Amino acid sequence: MSHAAYPALRMRRTRATAWSRAMVAENRLHPSDLIWPLFVTDGDDEQPIATMPGVSRWPVEQIADRAREAADVGIPCVALFPNTPPDLRSDDGAEALNPDNLMCRAIGAIKDALGADIGILTDVALDPYTSHGQDGLVGDSGYVRNDDTVSVLVEQALNQARAGADIIAPSDMMDGRVGAIREALEDDAHTTVQIMAYAAKYASAFYGPFRDAVGSGGLLKGDKKTYQMDPANGEEALREVALDIAEGADSVMVKPGLAYLDIVRRVKERFEVPVFAYQVSGEFAMIEAAAAAGAGDRDALVLETLLAFKRAGASGVLTYHALHAARLMAD
Repeated sequence: MSHAAYPALRMRRTRATAWSRAMVAENRLHPSDLIWPLFVTDGDDEQPIATMPGVSRWPVEQIADRAREAADVGIPCVALFPNTPPDLRSDDGAEALNPDNLMCRAIGAIKDALGADIGILTDVALDPYTSHGQDGLVGDSGYVRNDDTVSVLVEQALNQARAGADIIAPSDMMDGRVGAIREALEDDAHTTVQIMAYAAKYASAFYGPFRDAVGSGGLLKGDKKTYQMDPANGEEALREVALDIAEGADSVMVKPGLAYLDIVRRVKERFEVPVFAYQVSGEFAMIEAAAAAGAGDRDALVLETLLAFKRAGASGVLTYHALHAARLMAD
């Protein structure tokens, strides 16, 4: 393709005024692009999370208020993560199957208050429930047992679907779990429940504050490199995504976000499904730290990073800045 040369072509012409920049913008942010992760805790009071400034764990009695805040600014979905009390954690993560656990009570509270006015995405993995902090069942050698874990994840997914979850999001990275969960949902008449697969989830250094938030950080024995992806690999991510789509995922996720924008772009170009990115806790904390240090304007940093996900091809973003960002968009 040939173009005119300077000065017939001046690239700055369309940048000269705000109205012109808006008119030719290739990507736009909207509150409907956002999913707001919320942490649920036992007890009666809000619990601020020290490593995530401005983010708290919320008791079940207040979680519907947070969901209503999201709905009021146009955020279509919240994602729930429980901070299971230590005395309910076990080697086998059995609390994940309790129909009266924190997750299920939070789902019920939001559904009772808002009905179909907002979607609920629920995390499927055992790390918030295990005493060892791993996402699955651990064998004698310390290796997480894949197929045995999948059997438990299926029951966990059914537990959440029966409580009213709209989107099941397996974050565990066990092989074959999407297909097993899809089959179980169909057999249990949950034919409209979506699966958003954490399809390309990397063994990242950016998860630390999240593990503090769900109470698994100090419990984790070893690492998660035998099931989460190696940050060095890109082609492997495409294989993971292809498998999850073939097994019945309605949408897929790349996690973390900013360090993996290339993966978001490659997945978007290769597959005809919605692609989401998770702006994870470490990314959130870095923005907050930069703003607190005077190294950048918080609002501008928030919006620019979210726009980067859209530019890379993401259909939407899970971000702890969702409520703040949606309010900025309304201004």
